[in-house]
Amino acid sequence: MRLKPLTYTHTLHACYGGYIVQAIIANLAPLFFVVFQTAFDVSFEQIGRLILLTFGTQLVVDLLSVKFVDKIGYRAALVLAHICSVAGLVMLGTLPRLLPDPYTGLTLSVIVYAVGGGLIEVLISPIVDSLPGEAKASSMSLLHAFYSWGQVLVILTTTVCIGITGDGVWWVYPLLWAAVPLVNLFRVIRMPLAPPPAEEDKVPLKTLFSSRVFLVALLMMLCAGAAELSMSQWSSLFAEKGLGVPKLMGDLLGPCLFGLLMGVGRTVYGIWGRRFDLKKAMLASALLCIACYGVTVFVPSPLPALLGCAFCGLSVSLMWPGTISLSAARFPGAGTALFGMLALAGDLGCSLGPWLTGAVSDAAQRLPFLQEAMQGSGLMPDQWGLRAGLAVAVIFPLLLVVGICFMRKSPSPSLPAD
Repeated sequence: MRLKPLTYTHTLHACYGGYIVQAIIANLAPLFFVVFQTAFDVSFEQIGRLILLTFGTQLVVDLLSVKFVDKIGYRAALVLAHICSVAGLVMLGTLPRLLPDPYTGLTLSVIVYAVGGGLIEVLISPIVDSLPGEAKASSMSLLHAFYSWGQVLVILTTTVCIGITGDGVWWVYPLLWAAVPLVNLFRVIRMPLAPPPAEEDKVPLKTLFSSRVFLVALLMMLCAGAAELSMSQWSSLFAEKGLGVPKLMGDLLGPCLFGLLMGVGRTVYGIWGRRFDLKKAMLASALLCIACYGVTVFVPSPLPALLGCAFCGLSVSLMWPGTISLSAARFPGAGTALFGMLALAGDLGCSLGPWLTGAVSDAAQRLPFLQEAMQGSGLMPDQWGLRAGLAVAVIFPLLLVVGICFMRKSPSPSLPAD
């Protein structure tokens, strides 16, 4: 029986599935950070190192992909990404319980699925950008909305199931979630791809790095990744240990609502983006992000702090896809080089932000003057340590404001009408 030929709509759906896979990779392990601490005696710094390793591996993949993706082709690279994602999730559910050193098992698992995540980050955006149609900024925002909805799906489903079964069977959930990249793998194998840009139309890396706009875009991507992941990766642990709320409530009002509002922001712009000025919307979002960090860190009551964490998801929703859209409009022929370098900068921020938060949280608890200052606060050392770590991360949305202001003053080609 002859299979029905697929269209670019199927390609778009496979790309949506790829970003759901990316959401699983980025958000599943943080739900088990408390389990890793209690079962495997993992410290805050080691947890931060796992996050750093996840996105550090993706960073290396981003850098290498600029050279090898065009040689092996987008399809082969995306197939490899899904295979690594499946393998890494299966390893996460098995190796920490099989190896003598559980942390080694966690480390190996992270490296393997991070290779898949790095390839997905580099490949999906240029594939969608190459599809016929003029509403590029809206399409990019809607694409990234599926990451957010995937984040909500992973956090909500896993948290509720753990609440029912207990965290003693946490290892089952990575094995179950591995089915998602496995299913999407078969869609990727068959989906049609748009022709790549002609070799003479491609913008070389040297030209990109000679542009101040591109360098600012790299800084913005770094800060967008750091501002988003510093909050989302630590929010589950912060809710339970920093605010003292039950895990189920903390995960639902913290990282789950974070992902939900991030998805709402991206979906709204994806549908009605033509009505908004992207740069103005990004500036307002960056200012809201600063306010959300402030509420989360400095308001002692758990509910406002959790809402500050959640609305941070809305505030960062446009940063990553918006920066990609602005850059793609400025350098339309850059192809893999542009998206690879932007992904590299974003993943560097995703590595740096959460690691810095964890390192500052650990260091703050050992500083004598902070110990003395916090004695009458009623907070335990890990509570004010986590707040100190998140307070330092506010530098990233502040730098985003600076970058967006530069972009607003810099002349840019007009974007095509939707």
